[in-house]
Amino acid sequence: MSPKRPAAVLAALTLLHLLAPGTHAAPAKRPNIVILLADDWGFSDVGAFGGEIATPNIDALAAKGVRFSNFHVAGSCSPTRAMLQTGVINHRAGLGNMPETIPPEHQGKPGYDAHLNNRVVTIADQLRAGGYRTYLTGKWHLGHTPDSLPTARGYDHALALAQSGADNFEDKPNLLLYDRTEWSEDGKPAKLPARFYSSTLIVDRMIRYIDSGNASGKPFLASVNFIANHTPLQAPDADIAAYAGRYTAGWTALRSQRRAGAIARGMMPAGVAMVTMNTSADWSKLSDQERQQRAGAMAAYAGMATAMDREIGRLVAHLKAIGEYENSIFVFLSDNGAEATDPMAMGAFARWNAHYQYDQSIARQGRPGSLTAQGAGFASASVSPLRGYKFTASEGGLRVPMIMAWPGNPAIRGGRVATGFAHVTDMPPTLLALAGVMPQQGVFAGRRVEPMIGLNLSPMLIGSAPSVHPADRPLGYELSGNAVLFKGDYKLVKNLPPYGDARWRLYNISADPGETDDLSRADPERFSVMQSDYAAFAKANQVLPMPEGYTAPDQIFANALRTLLIPRLLELWPAGAILVVALATLIRWRRRRATR
Repeated sequence: MSPKRPAAVLAALTLLHLLAPGTHAAPAKRPNIVILLADDWGFSDVGAFGGEIATPNIDALAAKGVRFSNFHVAGSCSPTRAMLQTGVINHRAGLGNMPETIPPEHQGKPGYDAHLNNRVVTIADQLRAGGYRTYLTGKWHLGHTPDSLPTARGYDHALALAQSGADNFEDKPNLLLYDRTEWSEDGKPAKLPARFYSSTLIVDRMIRYIDSGNASGKPFLASVNFIANHTPLQAPDADIAAYAGRYTAGWTALRSQRRAGAIARGMMPAGVAMVTMNTSADWSKLSDQERQQRAGAMAAYAGMATAMDREIGRLVAHLKAIGEYENSIFVFLSDNGAEATDPMAMGAFARWNAHYQYDQSIARQGRPGSLTAQGAGFASASVSPLRGYKFTASEGGLRVPMIMAWPGNPAIRGGRVATGFAHVTDMPPTLLALAGVMPQQGVFAGRRVEPMIGLNLSPMLIGSAPSVHPADRPLGYELSGNAVLFKGDYKLVKNLPPYGDARWRLYNISADPGETDDLSRADPERFSVMQSDYAAFAKANQVLPMPEGYTAPDQIFANALRTLLIPRLLELWPAGAILVVALATLIRWRRRRATR
């Protein structure tokens, strides 16, 4: 091919060539890959998906690329991250549950390693073998030992957080869950600046890594993993102030506004039905102080999202400045839906511990030294018009915003919406194919590995096919007892308490993404077949039943109590010992009550 051919034409021909069956030859200039992973963003938090939060830089990527309105992940962070890295279902990748929510009975069982196991290889492993530079910054949450950190799993350089979250302004852990942070750089403990902001630090370091390898001429994988908007919600003062007074009408009004916005932007079908979740209290019945506190928390949430978007814009601007923007594939997505769990609503001990560790005044929400959470009410607005949140198997927990853009490639028509079903395991095979690297098919570097189950989304990306998932192909999923079987337009789903009643239900999530019309009685044959499909998935993937009385929020509390809070309390002997016994008794009582 002539070197004088315009780069955009070369990119377009490259994409079309890679779509042809059996062709994986590397193009003359392969694209860079930039993965922008947000934390705990709901479906309609992005402006281009219907929200009011200012996300101009993400919206600009949407205008250049394709929005996927039916894209699914796991109900919590590390299982999604495992699938995004490997293209393998979370149970086979070792994340049948994550460290914070795994019950002791499951620890160490097959598929319940609680870290990325050695039976899978990452997209970074495969791209590096194919001649790419590979970098990661931000949240990893897939292991904390030297052999499970990013630089042991295919990344040339990485500044990585091994935990679910941390403070955003200083090197301090979420003190309700951890006693120290686990930031590492290139496999060794990292020394962070005395003062920083997490989203800025994550982008700063990625820019440094990209620039350090420019002389090589190799394309790069940049995996940028923000901890926005994980609890604690924190943002610069100006970003929070920009939303002062914006949320005083409450979550029910915002949920309705978001529904209208999602429809107007083509992300949801017209007239989409929507439930009011039973965790959404009546805003008008809250006290003035409660409304002020909750509206302030949502302002902090929005400010944190806008701050992250600004850093994405800074990275994009840098890629433009060094001439790498046009030939970069951008992927934006969230790791799960919005977080409804609120430490301030988890009982007297959690509230006491939060007050003990943080400044919890209304005036300080979202500021350094504070612990702010969105809570269930406004989380219902973030996922609008869907049902459920993070941890659940409902659409609000699993369906997230996803955008793919390749600005210099005219084969991708900007601003389009892809409505067909897609899944996070589809991302590695898609990106590898677009990079001209043959995806592994069960063997890598001479050893047997778990084969990827995902499919190449490229036909959806250029609009040549509405979906790549056959209507008769089942796809199972389970996390913390909350379970799903996807098949065509249909979804079989079960949620354990406190998110559901452990009953299976059936929905057409194409016509009814809000999961308002249970079809299990109207379509009993499909219901039965899909239950059999799920049973086959669970058996093949060694899915374990949850212990009696298990709930994910209680397990988070119990695990933190055992590993962190009890040692703290014992330091207060003898009063602490009495409190330990009282708390242990309370946990046992709550489990027994849940099984009645």
